[in-house]
Amino acid sequence: MTSPVISIQNVGKAYASAYGKKALLKRVFSGRTDPNRLRWVLRGVTFDVRPGQAVGLIGVNGAGKSTLLKMLAGTSSATEGKIVINGTVSALLELGLGFHPDFTGRENAYMSGQMTGRSRAEMDAVMHEIEAFAEVGDYFDLPVRTYSSGMQVRVAFAVATAFKPDVLIVDEALSVGDAYFQHKSFARIRQFRDDGATLLFVSHDPGAIKTLCDRALLLGEGGVLRDGDPADVLDFYYALISAREDAAKDPEGDLGELGRRSGNGKARMVSVKLLGAKDINAVEQPMFRVGEAARLCIEVDVNEPLPGLTLGMTIRDRTGYDVFGMNTRRLGFKDIGMTPGERQRIEFNLPELNIGTGHYHISVALHDDDHHVAGNYDRWDQAVVFEVTHGTMVPFAGVAALPVSVDVTPVRAPA
Repeated sequence: MTSPVISIQNVGKAYASAYGKKALLKRVFSGRTDPNRLRWVLRGVTFDVRPGQAVGLIGVNGAGKSTLLKMLAGTSSATEGKIVINGTVSALLELGLGFHPDFTGRENAYMSGQMTGRSRAEMDAVMHEIEAFAEVGDYFDLPVRTYSSGMQVRVAFAVATAFKPDVLIVDEALSVGDAYFQHKSFARIRQFRDDGATLLFVSHDPGAIKTLCDRALLLGEGGVLRDGDPADVLDFYYALISAREDAAKDPEGDLGELGRRSGNGKARMVSVKLLGAKDINAVEQPMFRVGEAARLCIEVDVNEPLPGLTLGMTIRDRTGYDVFGMNTRRLGFKDIGMTPGERQRIEFNLPELNIGTGHYHISVALHDDDHHVAGNYDRWDQAVVFEVTHGTMVPFAGVAALPVSVDVTPVRAPA
């Protein structure tokens, strides 16, 4: 078996929870902090990462994601345990943090390279590529203090990715900047991954985690709560958030008991069915052709008045990637207007299921806001599974079936 490129064994990180003159003097003269006054952010974290894996780290704020990445990048040390990395590391943590405002982008690029052990000759060889990728024009030779935050991120990202590392660490580094450069940066990260680099990636964007990563780790309560397929880990994460938000589970309960359904039960979906075109005799349909009409029909009960009750649905492909999501609030219903004790049928009508061939599933949720983690009444993951096959449309590649035509017009060459 291939040796891991990253090995983390029983790693913990703690900070002093007591301050003041006495605590400071004790730390200075003893060289250590009183173990009884430590606040542990992470403890007992153990996992390996194989070469070429793309691992997403998820968890609520304060779960220790950034702390773990800083230890891996070498900018922070572990309080206990052992971290071994076999290969070169490039970390995109706080882009541009070390840039000197009075130096130009080019000068800062040289300094950043030298700080990571690159020679002047090595930086000379890639400086043109850095300048071209950053796309800041003449600003590259102007002081960084004249840059916008987005321009600074462009240069910093171009410098940090000028050389392909064995391990690439990314911590929400691309949340600043315009959409164009974000797409360009993600394309470079994907290229590194495809070329065999190992990726550790922190993001609050589930789509990015599912797209870039083939494995996900959920951090919480000081350790690793779940490790596995990104779609499964994200579903568990959402169920965990919902359960905690509404105290739906026993505080002493086992996290492993959380399954595909969660919520406080104030409202509940009795049935979820995917039907064909509107027809009194319509029955559940497990297979559709590209462009065929479909209806998602959901029957709901409520147990108490719930102003603002919202029903949402999300279609995902077999990898768990979000294809399409919508809810009743966004379609103009501020609440579904249900009376306790009465059952109501809600239909999402899809006149054209314009998605690519393949297997999909639909997750649904009842909640009191625009997002399912707020006031979660009933969340049901993978409530419906269906398949889409070729229809009358010309075969195409991708997940979206867009109407398209082509015109070919001869153009006379200039004399």
